[in-house]
Amino acid sequence: MIAIKRLDEHATIFDFDSELQLAKLQHANLIRLLGWCIHGKERILVYEFMQNSSLDHYISDRTKGQLLDWSKRFKIITGLTEGLVYLHKGSMSCLVHRDLKPHNILLDYNMSPKITDFGSARTLSSDIAEGCTSRVVGTSGYKAPEYASRGVYSTKTDVFSFGVLVLVIISGRKNTILEKQEDTVGDLVRDAWHMWKDQRLHELVDPLLGDRYEVAEIKRCAQVALLCAQEDPADRPAMTGVAAMLNSESISLPMEPKQPSALIHGCTDRETTSTYIGQSSRTIDITITSSAPMSTRVRIILDPE
Repeated sequence: MIAIKRLDEHATIFDFDSELQLAKLQHANLIRLLGWCIHGKERILVYEFMQNSSLDHYISDRTKGQLLDWSKRFKIITGLTEGLVYLHKGSMSCLVHRDLKPHNILLDYNMSPKITDFGSARTLSSDIAEGCTSRVVGTSGYKAPEYASRGVYSTKTDVFSFGVLVLVIISGRKNTILEKQEDTVGDLVRDAWHMWKDQRLHELVDPLLGDRYEVAEIKRCAQVALLCAQEDPADRPAMTGVAAMLNSESISLPMEPKQPSALIHGCTDRETTSTYIGQSSRTIDITITSSAPMSTRVRIILDPE
């Protein structure tokens, strides 16, 4: 089986080109792009199919959330870590995703995570540490403060989003933004910091887990997550450091995370959306260009607009 993503009419050619960068990337924790096509105004991307949908389904649906025991959650956390290390350091260039969130984390048949949706991703050259844009994309609750307020992005932008994701995975909660208070941190980050400071991290753990989890792993993951979700990018570790801290109990954590503060709320541009193709009233015949040296003639069924 395959998954078809149809970019909406608001997606730019840069969004499409960013997705095509994925064809050059090969990692177990990145979704694999199988092919693509452009037919008139239609822009179609073909991906490997993920049997267990997105992480968001398990966070939003408490019945499905019961399927995520702590070993699976820890596996997702470490898998995301390795995927981001590859994006930032292991590929030919440094790629900043800019829109990490549960919806963009797909799970395969073995519940291994795959980072997807690279439409917002941007490349940084080796001699440039950060970029700046007037088109701030992403999702409130996961955007780094400097990116939400000033459009400045770097690898540390993804580090912030990763920190929030880890807290979401531990707690089973979403990170709610208090927009009236111009907040980009979110209540989950604040609550987690207070629980960590007061040594009440057991209160952060998803009730669905009961007492079936490794206390030491929870504590380490939570503290690393809070270090990643620091307000100042300079205070956040690189993903290589995150991987080292999570994978080795012998490595002591470098510092205590600072208390989150209320931050300026930035605007969110319209996001690129994806549609899984189902029953419809029209079809088009297209040639899909594969990332491998071959092309395939197929018929794609399109949802009505």
